[in-house]
Amino acid sequence: MPKGRPGGNPDLAKYHFEQKYDWDEPCSERMQLRMPPSMKAAIKAGKISDWQEVARKAIAAALEEKPSEKAPAAATATTTAAHQ
Repeated sequence: MPKGRPGGNPDLAKYHFEQKYDWDEPCSERMQLRMPPSMKAAIKAGKISDWQEVARKAIAAALEEKPSEKAPAAATATTTAAHQ
């Protein structure tokens, strides 16, 4: 037996899905993140609205940084390991 209203919803255009963010590809992958309990409590308390998008943008910005900005930290670790 079919469910729903016969003939469908005449106001379907009002309720259709609209993309919330402007990413080039769908955000379909999942990852886990470890954080201190106090940080999780602050997020759950609503101190950051839309924290998922804030995290996505921060990660995207870190990935777009110039490789030369990250190189000194890696070079220091390599130099320190070589001198031990």
